[in-house]
Parts: sequence; structure tokens; C-alpha cells
Amino acid sequence: QVQLVESGGGLVQAGGSLRLSCAASRNIFGLNAMGWYRQAPGKQRELVAIMSNSGRTNIADSVKGRFTISGDIAEKMVSLQMNSLKPEDTAVYYCNVGVMRGTYYSANYWGQGTQVTVSS
Repeated sequence: QVQLVESGGGLVQAGGSLRLSCAASRNIFGLNAMGWYRQAPGKQRELVAIMSNSGRTNIADSVKGRFTISGDIAEKMVSLQMNSLKPEDTAVYYCNVGVMRGTYYSANYWGQGTQVTVSS
């Protein structure tokens, strides 16, 4: 079965940093990108960052300049470096594997999520 496992979440004070990592099972074919969504209580799920196997990345305006996505998509590994964290970054972060074509992105597989809590 397809599995995605996230790690690196936790508690951090405002201004601190965390690094999230995700490893997906290798039995995934035909998908060329990985990324991160997040969802805070009472808010819509938000696409945070994506990266294609060609190295193309897209970062949400809300985290641009603070978050960086990196990884090896062919190896089904991706990380999200989060700096200068703010309380509004508090959310469950979900790793995903999907398809990126131009500005289009569709997430096909999801991890169970990792909690990030930023205290004020």
C-alpha cells in the first residue's frame, strides 16, 4: 500500500524554526511532485509549498520568504524548512504526492499529518 510518513512537527516559540520531513513509499508511479498542505482549526486547507521532479517550486504568499521546500521527488522525499514561525502558522501539516503541470497541482496521496504549534 501507499504510505507517506511525516516527521519534525512539535512545539516552538514564535520566531523559532522547525524542519518537516516526509518519506513516501516507492510504489507510487506517474506522479511528478510532492508538497505540503496545512489546515488550522476553523480554516480552509491551504497549499503551502510544492516541488516537481524538475526542481520547480511554488510557495504560498503567506509563507514566502520564511519557508523553503526541498527534496528529491524521484526518491519520494521532501522537506519543509520553516523559519521565523508565527502563531498563525499553527496547523496540522500534511505531506502529499501528486501531479504538477504548469500552475496546476493535484494531490493524490496524503500523509496522516504532523502537528505544528507556535506559541506567542
